[in-house]
Amino acid sequence: MAKKSKKQSGPGGSTIALNKKARHEYFIEERYEAGLSLQGWEIKSLRDGRVQITDSYVFIRNGEAFLIATNITPLLSASTHINPEPMRARKLLLHRQELDKLIGMVERKGYTLVPIALYWKKGKVKLEIGLAKGKQLHDKRETEKNRDWDRDKQRILKAH
Repeated sequence: MAKKSKKQSGPGGSTIALNKKARHEYFIEERYEAGLSLQGWEIKSLRDGRVQITDSYVFIRNGEAFLIATNITPLLSASTHINPEPMRARKLLLHRQELDKLIGMVERKGYTLVPIALYWKKGKVKLEIGLAKGKQLHDKRETEKNRDWDRDKQRILKAH
């Protein structure tokens, strides 16, 4: 009997949006998975892929984490009795121990919390956030140089 393939959750696969800019701008040291508190129209828009997390960041206020500056564009067929707010602050759902650790790192050690990816997991929307330090211009150049060298090295090894 043939094995059943794993069904991907979500219509277009499991990944909704990626923040490629975060890997370029920051050194990501630790990653955390957080749930999102969303409204119904936002879920429908996410299923349609109408989200942008490139300029987003995570802000901690009163012991709670919020996702700021994420643009979820409402569908044209959204209900008339709701007033969709595309840029509202969305609460992140994290365990208290994780929150306490993140608060300590951000306030004392100068780290930043950046969203890395938005994806489906068991029918729920999850956000991968990274505990990051900012890169300077010379760090970005060095990363690019190493990436180019690795690519050239692979090309040379493949030719011989």
